Amino acid sequence: MPTDFKTCQTCAYRWMTRADFLTDNHISLVGYQVNFNKLEAGLFLFNHNCGTTLSMQVKDFKDLYNGPIYRDRCTGKEECPGYCLRKDKLDPCLAKCECAFVREIMQLIKQIPKKQH
Repeated sequence: MPTDFKTCQTCAYRWMTRADFLTDNHISLVGYQVNFNKLEAGLFLFNHNCGTTLSMQVKDFKDLYNGPIYRDRCTGKEECPGYCLRKDKLDPCLAKCECAFVREIMQLIKQIPKKQH
């Protein structure tokens, strides 16, 4: 039996695929919780219209990005705007930082057109 991509823990709504989830107009990306030890384990936070917040790991969306991934982290340095330290800050980061690819994934997610129910 195939597994769902995600099920809402509050209302039990099920998304069969990632595309279903990302194009649902009842879902919105609202935050990011960084995991500096393992960036792919960081969490994207999505609000569902039922009132719950769903968290999903960066690794579930990493394949959306095909740009450069930098080796060094800029956190705390002059070129770092500190976006990763604020979970509600979804802006892209222009620093050549190992964390920048996550911010680019967020931009890609935000640009996906939503389907009307």
